[in-house]
Amino acid sequence: MQPFSLCPPEHLRSLRGVLTDIDDTLTAEGSIAPAALAALQALNEAGLPVIAITGRPSGWSEPFALAWPVRAIVAENGAVMLRREAAELRLDFSQDEPTRSANFARLRACAADVLRRVPGACLATDSAGRLTDIAVDHSEFARLDETQIEAVCAVMREHGLVATVSSIHINGWIGEHNKWTAAQWAVQSLLGEVFEPGRWLYIGDSTNDQQMFERMPLSIGVANIARFLPALQHLPSYVTEAERGDGFAEVAKAILGAKNDL
Repeated sequence: MQPFSLCPPEHLRSLRGVLTDIDDTLTAEGSIAPAALAALQALNEAGLPVIAITGRPSGWSEPFALAWPVRAIVAENGAVMLRREAAELRLDFSQDEPTRSANFARLRACAADVLRRVPGACLATDSAGRLTDIAVDHSEFARLDETQIEAVCAVMREHGLVATVSSIHINGWIGEHNKWTAAQWAVQSLLGEVFEPGRWLYIGDSTNDQQMFERMPLSIGVANIARFLPALQHLPSYVTEAERGDGFAEVAKAILGAKNDL
């Protein structure tokens, strides 16, 4: 993992677009950084699509999918894609309705078991907006230590869920979707083209971004990823000097500068 300032401009010139996490990558305490919002607008005006991929729920993502200059938000770790069509919001799902319905009872049972077996555990405050997963708060409004976080993950896995840890939540879901499949799905659906990892850049900040760090030829961690470094098995290629949305803006500025030098 090298400083992003060492990233060769030629690696940025051929980019087709940008994939990004949301919490603590674009935002701080749930609000988007002004620099990040300006960076999204600049990328959009330059014809570089930005697709956000998050563990946040569909309900939480709806106003941002409408308001932010992004091509789409893929929520719930690859389960729900939200995109603007004219002034309306369209939702697409990676699983069919019978599958989602069948999974719902299992998710509720798992959530109840987590709360019963892990002292201090509580569901995320955005849980009402979740359609395909469950989330336990560990750093947004509640605090769980590493032992408690691992205990929550263990219970989720006992119930057959995929469990990942973001900067604020522990997410659990049923299915094979994830941030990597979300990228493939979104690019194909939105742009009508096959996802070519070498032509996209991914920006993230925590352990649930590891799959993208591992598979994307060019991946960036914003500076606050330092908190998660001891838990990361796969590191991003580069790390920004600035944290959160300011780090995202740092990357956007470099991309646009490299393309303007053509």
